[in-house]
Amino acid sequence: MHIHPPKIEYFDLDAKSNTDPKGYLRGVDEYRLTQHGLYMFRPVPGHPQLSHFESWLLPSHGLRVTRQSWHPGHERDYDLYVDIVEITSSGSVWKTVDLYLDLIVRTGRSVTVLDTDELLAAMAKNLIQPHRAQWALETAYGAVAGIAAHGHDVVRWLASQGVVTTWRHR
Repeated sequence: MHIHPPKIEYFDLDAKSNTDPKGYLRGVDEYRLTQHGLYMFRPVPGHPQLSHFESWLLPSHGLRVTRQSWHPGHERDYDLYVDIVEITSSGSVWKTVDLYLDLIVRTGRSVTVLDTDELLAAMAKNLIQPHRAQWALETAYGAVAGIAAHGHDVVRWLASQGVVTTWRHR
């Protein structure tokens, strides 16, 4: 397994851009700032399987909740992809640091934690400090418990905490 440092991504509201972890600058169709976080919708031009995605960055939860839209014939068997992230902002620029752990949510059916092995390997190689790894684990498993307690529904769980997430596409 190739272990990499935590992936960093930037979201520039004024420039309507998103700089992905590989440094590619992408245009954003929509940003929406709310009291709970930042919503982003952007296309994925040239991708053979993915047409666009939309994400909610939720700083108080340490989550990036993403709904992906696939080209016909490339659909996936999950509804939402949740990254465990540290989120900061300065002026109009938001930044996420991905702390390896991801959740795959099949609404109404299940939630699965991915990449625990990657997190632990990164910690062993001093790419992430133990206190940040512990925070990531606590954040992930807190989200799993909340999502499961609300019928495996991320949107319902967040709404129960007053966080309304509206989406552009279904």
